[in-house]
Amino acid sequence: MSAAVAYVRVSSKAQDLGMQKLAIQRAAAARGDKIETWFQEKASGKTMKRPEMERLRNDVVRGLVRRVYVFRLDRLTRSGVRDTFEIVEELQHNGVELVSVNDGFDLTGPAAEIILAVLAAAAKMERLVINERIAAARARVEAEGRQWGRPRRLDAASERQVFQLHKEDRSIREIAVALKIPRATVARAVARLKAAQPKEAA
Repeated sequence: MSAAVAYVRVSSKAQDLGMQKLAIQRAAAARGDKIETWFQEKASGKTMKRPEMERLRNDVVRGLVRRVYVFRLDRLTRSGVRDTFEIVEELQHNGVELVSVNDGFDLTGPAAEIILAVLAAAAKMERLVINERIAAARARVEAEGRQWGRPRRLDAASERQVFQLHKEDRSIREIAVALKIPRATVARAVARLKAAQPKEAA
């Protein structure tokens, strides 16, 4: 049985897991634990269907885990009270202790269920508020005639060059080298070109 494992999660690829890992390492060391396995992923907490979460749960059921460290309870899930209770009860049923480093309360105490319910509800509400803010920001940007999301790497002139070279049967690699732009950018431009072309009648 593993002495201790840790689960860390952020919602987007641009975010860093370092702060969570450092806090967990310090808390584990204070308890005399060494984290033997890190389950780490960059995915939304709105669903429990996450590869590393499922791998952790499989190891728990197989009896390979004794203690799970998380930075905060909402790293496990932000999908509501029911999912939070489900994962916590699953850990407890398999004899696994859950340690939340930054929440500052004992998950095994007499008031644990009430605290869990409050935190789970708050985490879900926070996720909904964030989604509403993103939707409002997108609507505002699009209403102003601007493009939502990451700007394209190619301007109109460069895109026309890509299209012309593609029509000359140049490969994506050759186009990328000739224009000194990433192959992935060329591939996306070519895909847009093909999607915009009228389909031949059957």
